[in-house]
This record gives sequence, C-alpha cells and structure tokens, in this order.
Amino acid sequence: MQNPSIKNRLFPVFLKLEELNVLLVGGGNVGLEKLSAMLNNSPDAKVTVVGTFIRPELREYAKDFPQVILEERNFENSDLNERDLVILATDNPDLHASIKRITAERHILCNVADTPALCDFYLGSIVQKGDLKIGISTNGKSPTMAKRMREFLDDIIPDDIQNLLENLREIRKSIKGDFQEKIRVLNEVTESMINKK
Repeated sequence: MQNPSIKNRLFPVFLKLEELNVLLVGGGNVGLEKLSAMLNNSPDAKVTVVGTFIRPELREYAKDFPQVILEERNFENSDLNERDLVILATDNPDLHASIKRITAERHILCNVADTPALCDFYLGSIVQKGDLKIGISTNGKSPTMAKRMREFLDDIIPDDIQNLLENLREIRKSIKGDFQEKIRVLNEVTESMINKK
C-alpha cells in the first residue's frame, strides 16, 4: 500500500563504483561535471569516457585517475558491452534517446543529463564529512535547490563528525545483548547528544 503523502518516490542507494563498469558518453562541460561528481565520491571508480570531443579540462582532471579511460571518437553500440551503468552527457538529445533505448533493452541503468524523464536514476548533491555521506534529491526538479541544501548541511555539520562516528562505533561494539538492546542504548546515547545542543 502506497502512502499518498510521499511525493519523491526515489529509493536512495550508495553504489560501490569501484566495483562497477561505468560508461560516460560526452567529454564536454557536463561530462566533466559528471566525471568529477563520480570521482570525488569514488576515486577508484572505473569510468570510460567516450566523446567526439574531450575538453582539455576533462583530460587534465582525469590524468590523476589512471583507471579512467578517455576515447575521443563517436559512440558505438559496442561501448555498452559489459557496462553496469551509463551516463549520457552530450548536447545531442537524439543520441541520448537512441542510447537510452538500447540500455533499457539490455537492462543497464542509465542517467541522461538534464532529461529526468529518460533517467533510471539521478545524481544527487552529496554532503561528505569523513564517513558520513548524505545524498540530497529534489526528484530531478531543481539541482540548484539540491546544491543549496548541500551547502547548508555542509555548514552546519561539524568537520570533526568523524570522531563522533568512531566513538559510536566503539559504543556499538561494546554493547551486549540483542539487536533491540543495541538500538535502545544507541538511541539513548544519540538523543543525549542532540539534547545538549
């Protein structure tokens, strides 16, 4: 039974990109934006970039990531072989629609820049402080709002949050009892942290 009050029906996941084979089609500004978003979060991600033109800025950025392959040429259907994820970032909507049809047939998840209707998933804004990572989604409606929320959360979450995470991990490991008891104790500890503010 669906809750009618839920507007954003996206299911958030965090992918281990270093274990996936990613194709990025497009070597322009949007391609650079998508590539840097992936590598900022998953520096060991294996990405192949295919584009009729690859911007010098993208080449410069990618040189620090030896596992990233750059191929300046036209897209070929065989580029989709053995891919787990595809991101389309060209300025050619017809090419995007054509590739999206093939990815759908092959059951390959696909993101199409600036075309929410063709996306199987969206790339949200990310807040990261140590091991804490928060993904922000506006259901594809406003990347600007997602960016502003990221900036807000980045400002209010302390830089030393990693210490708190490490301490909570140690507390969790030391708690005796079943799962419910661990939840009860951790709820008490974290509630007191919030109440102190």
